[in-house]
Amino acid sequence: MLEVAVCLDEPPVVANVGVGVHGPAGHTDVFRLPDLWQLHLYRYEADLTVDGTPHVIRPGRVSLVPPATTVRYRYRGRSEHLYAHLRLSSGGALRSVPVVQDAGPELSMLSALMLQAIAAWPSAPVRAAAEVWAALWRVGHLTPPVPQGPRDGPHQAVTAAISYIESRLADPLTVPEVARAAGISHNHLTRLFRAATGETVVAYIRQRRLARARHLLRESTLSISAIAAAVGIPDLQAFNKACRRELGASPRAVRETARPVRGRSSGWPVG
Repeated sequence: MLEVAVCLDEPPVVANVGVGVHGPAGHTDVFRLPDLWQLHLYRYEADLTVDGTPHVIRPGRVSLVPPATTVRYRYRGRSEHLYAHLRLSSGGALRSVPVVQDAGPELSMLSALMLQAIAAWPSAPVRAAAEVWAALWRVGHLTPPVPQGPRDGPHQAVTAAISYIESRLADPLTVPEVARAAGISHNHLTRLFRAATGETVVAYIRQRRLARARHLLRESTLSISAIAAAVGIPDLQAFNKACRRELGASPRAVRETARPVRGRSSGWPVG
């Protein structure tokens, strides 16, 4: 599988987006873009050769071709694809991405992002670039990275458990429930989670709830009772105890030591 190294840490500079129509003028195109990457989302069948490596194009496949790369398309009739021509940052962390891959379940979202970019391009190019960046992130993560060793990252069950927890911090959570969502047993999750994070599932949930509470206390004008409910500790006495234990102060004290928030009195004299 031919792969390219891409940096997704910074937004792309988009030169053009649109719907490409090929085939009616001839069944073969050979070309390259000297300075631009090519992102294509296909709606047709064709044969593609990228720097001598053959690929089969099918509806729902996506390609990402680097600058100055010769491509050869052999079409089978009228062929339409969604495209973006862009420049990518050369700094930051690089990720290996297949030149051609199946969009799979991401197809509908990728299509929507590309179509939104195309619609926004004439009047709102900054928004178009944001839509293309979102599409690039999805393309860059269609294929999981190949593990290089046991310390390359957390077990997929731990990742699934964290995702489940983060999306439900306002709800009651139990370790068996999180384990079921991750597709493994309670005991297995407990072992994997401690190995990956150094703490228990319960401790992680508590820390994440209180981190969110601290943010809302400092940066919002939500009432303390609303914040307590938003982080899954609706009992105010329990919330107060949790804040003192984890944050070192009561909710009110945490709020009072924060920078002033619009709509909340700062207590400073007005000149």
